[in-house]
Amino acid sequence: MTELEKPLVVSLGDPAGIGPDIILAAFSEREQRALPPFYVQGCLRVLRERAEALGLKVDIEDIGSANSQAVLETFSSSLPVVQSLPLGNVCAGKLSQQHGPFVIEAIKRSVQDIFEGTASGLVTAPLHKGSLYGSGFKFPGHTEYLGFLTNEFYKVKCQPVMMLASDELRVVPVTIHVPLADVPSLLTKELICTTVEILSKDLTDRFGLLKPNIILTGLNPHAGEDGTIGRTEIEVIEPAVQELCSSGLNVTGPFSADTCFHPRARVQYDAAVTMYHDQGLIPIKTLSFDDGVNVTLGLPFIRTSPDHGTALEIAGTGEARSDSFIAALKMAAEMSINSTNAGNG
Repeated sequence: MTELEKPLVVSLGDPAGIGPDIILAAFSEREQRALPPFYVQGCLRVLRERAEALGLKVDIEDIGSANSQAVLETFSSSLPVVQSLPLGNVCAGKLSQQHGPFVIEAIKRSVQDIFEGTASGLVTAPLHKGSLYGSGFKFPGHTEYLGFLTNEFYKVKCQPVMMLASDELRVVPVTIHVPLADVPSLLTKELICTTVEILSKDLTDRFGLLKPNIILTGLNPHAGEDGTIGRTEIEVIEPAVQELCSSGLNVTGPFSADTCFHPRARVQYDAAVTMYHDQGLIPIKTLSFDDGVNVTLGLPFIRTSPDHGTALEIAGTGEARSDSFIAALKMAAEMSINSTNAGNG
């Protein structure tokens, strides 16, 4: 892989979770896994204490402020860290409301680093909303907060789109963290078209796919079976497919979701757009539970994340696997290189 001109920035996530564990584990394997250079917006002390608890001999260096050259010079021997906010004692596996401001600030500073040209992309370690809501955090998760920060730093409004990706499959749910009962009323032709347009553009600009082949699933069993099991396909999804095709995109569907994810089906498309969260996330987590990556599309910067949560029950035990985090680092690097080559970096 071509080398990055600028490093990636990693936000530490909730310090009580496995974020520190997977960052340290990945860094300790940086040469064997051919990882791109990265630095952490986080807390030096937390990382050092966690490294000691895990028995990892990792040199961790405070580089003062975000500086691309300092990171590139440090990364071969030490994990570069930029201190975000002061943080009190952290107990692995135990949430604290005191973590909230630190987690929020680390994400914000990471996006600011990209905006100011220090980093080429962001990889976020898992956060836990239980420690954020007491700090005034008003967003369902990372994705929505990054959309807010885009408006703050880049002065543009955007619609972030969540994609889960691995070597086996790419899926994008049109609706995400909403009750299943609300999905039919939330699905509109406009929302589907916007989601697919953002997906198609980023697959081209950041994944190097010239004219990506995108399929849409239906909402109902058997994709509604010609209206006998629901009319959402006829009234909403099919008109969206027709409009997208008329604009020149390579889109087909809606297909019955239960036939879209077996091996012979998956080789026929580049990404599947599903109508709700579990319809897409169940197949990809079945296929790629340990190395799936959460990618936020539609942003003016690159963001990836491991496809798992804080896993508090195993934080600090050495049981956490870094595969998904490593995959997120590599995917962010590849997206950055593709964007630069396409003139979008």
